[in-house]
Amino acid sequence: MTLAAVFFFTTLILFLTGAPPPDVYYHILKGSLSSWSRFARVIAAWIPLTLCACGLLYTFRIGLWNIGVEGQMMMGAVMSTFVLRFAAEGSSAPGIFLFFSFIAGMLGGGIWALFAGYLKTKGGVNEIFAGLGMNFVAQGMILWLIFGPWKRPGVASMSGTELLPRELWLPHIASLRISPSAICLCVAAIALTALMLRYTRIGLGLKAIGGNPKASVLFDLKPDRYMLLAMMFAGGFAGLAGSIQVTAVYHRLIPAISGNYGYLALLVVMLANYRVWIAPFVALFFACLNVGSIQLPMMLQLDSSLSGVIQGALVLAFLAVQGWQRRRKS
Repeated sequence: MTLAAVFFFTTLILFLTGAPPPDVYYHILKGSLSSWSRFARVIAAWIPLTLCACGLLYTFRIGLWNIGVEGQMMMGAVMSTFVLRFAAEGSSAPGIFLFFSFIAGMLGGGIWALFAGYLKTKGGVNEIFAGLGMNFVAQGMILWLIFGPWKRPGVASMSGTELLPRELWLPHIASLRISPSAICLCVAAIALTALMLRYTRIGLGLKAIGGNPKASVLFDLKPDRYMLLAMMFAGGFAGLAGSIQVTAVYHRLIPAISGNYGYLALLVVMLANYRVWIAPFVALFFACLNVGSIQLPMMLQLDSSLSGVIQGALVLAFLAVQGWQRRRKS
């Protein structure tokens, strides 16, 4: 019933915007799944989106709205680029530096998330406002690096920093421009998140505090400590997504390195109803939507931003149905 209601509402929105729904759905599917090269672009978008969604599952489990995941992804990309730029100056072990670039990216994202966590737990600042503020700071830092210390020799432009040497790129299939290593990291993140949230003390603690923070204190659980832990996990996964964007997709630091995947991951987790094994499939759907919407201007003379309208309609319809169902049960 939920899927039928969401589909009906989305179709209605498309009709009201003047876009023929059958043609829109057809060209989105064709633009994302009609060839291996297009599907490879879908997977390239799916990887960071799924990693960010995995991180958000920790913070949602404890009741935190980690809006700062976008900035955490940016800082992961910054720290990863820092390590790789150091390696580009004359390293004989690129594989080791690639490994440390992922560690640096996770630490960068994790520490950036901890700042917002401390503002929440020690300063009483709502995590939404703290996260948004940290996002702006992270974006400003990237622009400063691109136009300042890390600018290309003789020129500074929005195209980003200088391209990294090929030996510092994550190994990929040349014909598809997709990295099997990145896919493996993403699958490992999904499995680790599922195990952590279901079978470990950390996962049970997050669920208990999220359900009733006051009662959880009676069981010797420390809400502030668990909130910081959840933020660190979320930032670490987002930072890893930023590292993959640098090493497997753009091979440099660019202003739009996050691709708004952090914000989109919020919608993914909500539509997945906060379930680990459903989130990757919802992320795949949104990745298809993002890649396939490129066909809309060419084939139907529609603006590609229509995919954003579809995403918003999906979330609104889902939340409306969920709210109605809860009200009916009560």
